[in-house]
Amino acid sequence: MQFPESALARAAKIKLLLMDVDGVLTDGKLYNIPGPNGEMVETKAFSAQDGIGLRWLAWHGFKTGVISGRVSPATVERATQVEMSYVYQGHVEKVPILEEVLQKEGIDASEVCFVGDDLTDAILMTRVGLGVAVGNARTEVKQVAHYVTESTGGEAAVREVCELLLQGRGLWTGILRKYNIPVEP
Repeated sequence: MQFPESALARAAKIKLLLMDVDGVLTDGKLYNIPGPNGEMVETKAFSAQDGIGLRWLAWHGFKTGVISGRVSPATVERATQVEMSYVYQGHVEKVPILEEVLQKEGIDASEVCFVGDDLTDAILMTRVGLGVAVGNARTEVKQVAHYVTESTGGEAAVREVCELLLQGRGLWTGILRKYNIPVEP
């Protein structure tokens, strides 16, 4: 995929990818199904393409995490599967979480990419080095983003961001070669 030079320049500095969950890692739909005891259990659908992209980032030393307004065991399970470093749930106000993570990592906000889709995400997108809106984000959120994905949330938008980060750091051709994909010289 071809990315704008401005996005690649920002991506070259990123060490940490943080994301919203609903509408970004998922399509935003919440499924309530009866559990074994008859009580309703919430679940979500995650993209396998996003998952492998997040694993590639982990292989290359990127840290990843989520900051979500909702609390869901499905999010914790998915975070474990894709080796996320941070899982914050139940936080509509996300700025204090960003500040906490920056302090833990000892990095500057300019070294963070945040991916969001709704108004609660826009404030973080304007504070980080690379603010990304998914293709189905609110118009207001797209207006403050440094980059807007072609893909929609839950449909490989995060994979697109992973490829952007890997290309920005010059790591994408290594991924292609690993899977025997021809790379132009």
